[in-house]
Amino acid sequence: MKPIVIVTLAQFSKEIILYAIFFYARYGVSYRDVDEIMEERGVNVDHSALNRWVISYSPLITAEAKKRKRAGASFWRVDETYVKVKGKWNYW
Repeated sequence: MKPIVIVTLAQFSKEIILYAIFFYARYGVSYRDVDEIMEERGVNVDHSALNRWVISYSPLITAEAKKRKRAGASFWRVDETYVKVKGKWNYW
């Protein structure tokens, strides 16, 4: 599989950008919270830059994830359930 392509003119590497987007998407924190998390790790980034990264790179990450997603089974099983047949509940 091809890696996710991030073309950036920013001063940050691809790993830092993906790490920040991961925190925002996975944990549902605000941009300012991600800003604080990144500062704790020694990366000074503004919350508006995080917003731009999420807006521009989220569709790329989503498209790549959909390509890599495995197809689900074409069937499913139900074990011991009640089914309503002609208005009467039957145990199967």
